[in-house]
Amino acid sequence: MADALWKLSAVELAMGIRARTFGCADVMASVVERVRERNPDLNAIVYDYSHDAMRQAELADKAVKNEETLGPLHGIPVTIKENIDVKGTPTPNGVAAFEEIIAPDNSPVVRNLTNAGAIVIGRTNTPEFSMRLTTDNPLHGRTKSPWSERASPGGSSGGGGAAAAAGFGPIHHGNDIGGSLRFPAFCCGLATIKPGLGRVPAYNPSATVERGLLAQLMSVQGAMCREVCDVRLATKVMAGGDARDPWWTPVPFDGPTLEQPIKVALTKEPCGYDIHPEIVAGLERAATTLQEAGYAVEEPATPSIADVAQEWFEVAVFELNRLLGPGIREHGSETIQRMFDYFERMGETLDADGYIERIAARTALVRDWNVFTERYPLVLTPFLMRPTYDWDEDQRCFESAQDIFQASVYSMGLNYLGLPAGVVPIGLIEGRPAGVQIVGRKFREDLVLDAMEAIERDVGVLTHRLWETEVS
Repeated sequence: MADALWKLSAVELAMGIRARTFGCADVMASVVERVRERNPDLNAIVYDYSHDAMRQAELADKAVKNEETLGPLHGIPVTIKENIDVKGTPTPNGVAAFEEIIAPDNSPVVRNLTNAGAIVIGRTNTPEFSMRLTTDNPLHGRTKSPWSERASPGGSSGGGGAAAAAGFGPIHHGNDIGGSLRFPAFCCGLATIKPGLGRVPAYNPSATVERGLLAQLMSVQGAMCREVCDVRLATKVMAGGDARDPWWTPVPFDGPTLEQPIKVALTKEPCGYDIHPEIVAGLERAATTLQEAGYAVEEPATPSIADVAQEWFEVAVFELNRLLGPGIREHGSETIQRMFDYFERMGETLDADGYIERIAARTALVRDWNVFTERYPLVLTPFLMRPTYDWDEDQRCFESAQDIFQASVYSMGLNYLGLPAGVVPIGLIEGRPAGVQIVGRKFREDLVLDAMEAIERDVGVLTHRLWETEVS
């Protein structure tokens, strides 16, 4: 049985550990063996803590034997992206010059996960400064997709995405300021939710300066998993309060029951992009699935998402250049510096007055979407309006990078609005994973996850198809 434990969901593992069907050490041994088998090729986990994880798993078994109170993730292996603090370990953010930064304490998400009994088996790769939609850096090298040698695993949480799809445990932490949870989920055939502003606390004890205002409003922590039930479990755990994040809000995770049927707004608006016909077909399949599951799916006009995404570009690039620019110029590779040059070419160059004005104008955009989600608590949208891209496509030329960003306005726009948004697989397009996005009303991650589960029941768990193709 131990050989197959790496395939199980966190929900199944937690039940099995409590029932003493198998032990925490059995689970860890199965996952560690899987990591040792596949990670040398994939390079998803870049700091391997498996030796210590096995020791912790043995202690977790003793707690079960002694009938101690067990947390919801007792004995469950998890990975943490290497841009978030894990006490006593490096937080380099994909930059060699930062590898000597040692975390003095755990970040809130790590504290919440480990307090719930989870065991960190390793840290996953990210691009330099976590600022690309693929995962490669001079410090650790390139992370490959388990689906394809040429395909990108997404970014910036691509290490966690590849780890999840490959079977390196059921729960993988990531973060998202423009799509960095949802791109790996789309590219690797996973489920995830970008929580809304204030749901999951964030703070890095190793940080010497505070993040910019827009980064504080847009950047969130979350989990990528193979199954929606694990996304729900992990997000609930991660959402525990932490006084170090002033934005965290003590709102119950499960909100009040809404009048039935819940209305879903479907949008296939391409925003000027030549949307791939199979992306449209996937949206229509998801809409039909939700309709059959009891939702009322309509196709009204939504507030503009293209305008919102453009605001993300212009305001975020100004802030990032001011705050990250000096570090990138000093420590960044030619690749990441070229990426920032592309960012500047994609949007209007603002000055400080323009930045202040745009931050103020953001309120009206958020208000429009808040009012819309009062009528339609869920919105079904594209995520990436094209198939999964090659791992180096964003660096071939400006036009290639621009195409990826133009295809992903439904990603960045949702960060700017601060609304919860989940991605769930819808199948394969051109042999690579693809998904759709579900946007929710503020603080209604639970509704988004409910709808994602309905789609998952129809499509199935996509990574199971991946594992079936492996040579035994």
